[in-house]
Amino acid sequence: MLKFVIPAAALAAVAITPASALEVTKSASIAAAPDALWKTIGGFCGISDWHPVVEKCELSDKGGKKHRTLSLKGGGTILEEEQTRDDKAMSYTYTILESPLPVSDYKSTISVAKEGNGSKVTWTGNFKAKGAPDDKAQEAIGGVYDAGLKGLADKAK
Repeated sequence: MLKFVIPAAALAAVAITPASALEVTKSASIAAAPDALWKTIGGFCGISDWHPVVEKCELSDKGGKKHRTLSLKGGGTILEEEQTRDDKAMSYTYTILESPLPVSDYKSTISVAKEGNGSKVTWTGNFKAKGAPDDKAQEAIGGVYDAGLKGLADKAK
């Protein structure tokens, strides 16, 4: 009888193990000085000035942390919380608290670095798929990053 208990316990352990985190990283080389590009990215609510799907951003403070509520073109909102910010290193990290995106446990960093005569912007996110297959969740986040990086490049021209 012990033979059946061990495999059942092993199966139960696998079933309750959380799904592994997924990652998406997108980068773009942009013909703008890093300082100028960081100013374009702006404060935590600056995303509404360069991301083409963000109609408006409302900044608030909850428990000493900055929150932004993004109103999306075509409807929907995303609530995000700034985790860390380093203006000298030109990066910030944030998490999604509420979103229609097919992800959970989302944490992301956007950063700017000097590259040749211009800049390289890197946007990386770690998350779990929620209500969609892993590849569809990665595709959704990749699309958000691609659109944002294109918006930054267009704004920098």
